[in-house]
Amino acid sequence: MGYQGKIPDESVCRMTDEVLDELLNAIEPKNIYMRFACNVSDEKVSLYDMEYKKKYLTATSRDLSVNMAQCQQAVLMAATLGIGADKLLNRYELINMAKASIAQACGAECIEAYCNIIQEEIREWAGKEKMYLRPRFSAGYGDLGLDTQRDIFNVLECTKRIGLTLTQSVLMYPTKSVTAFIGLTTNARGCYSRNADKCAACDNKGCEFRND
Repeated sequence: MGYQGKIPDESVCRMTDEVLDELLNAIEPKNIYMRFACNVSDEKVSLYDMEYKKKYLTATSRDLSVNMAQCQQAVLMAATLGIGADKLLNRYELINMAKASIAQACGAECIEAYCNIIQEEIREWAGKEKMYLRPRFSAGYGDLGLDTQRDIFNVLECTKRIGLTLTQSVLMYPTKSVTAFIGLTTNARGCYSRNADKCAACDNKGCEFRND
């Protein structure tokens, strides 16, 4: 919400609690993810079935390639809070813009928290195979174009499986949704861990949301 560590006044805190309660009652989180073998070059990441018999997609991005360097496998994931969050936000925009602003922030935090839960599930089974997770990387990060969403949606069948749709301008609906690549590697350096600060493992040093 832009407070950057400062404590908001009592009325804002009270309003935030009210919005969050309504939001948590409105959401219906859903997710889908698939595991792939991957091939990483200087500017491309290609995903294959685990036996390298079929290629599912190729993403052209130097930043994604750097993020997934040394990764032998990858997970492609999609998650959404469902249409209820959008309906609540639309209602607030008609009657209370302060609550609408808070709902945007709470929704962003909720989908982030949900993705962390999914990532922890992946970390647990990957850890049994002595593999580590690179930070999530989504279309629109760095030089990975938003049009990559079309390939992600086709591979995961997002609309059929979790009701997540893509507009003509490659924006997701419901809006509180995320798709991402997660690289799997045997090299633990710079990787995600449950107790570590995720910002410390992320290479995006210019991010306005960094907390380190």
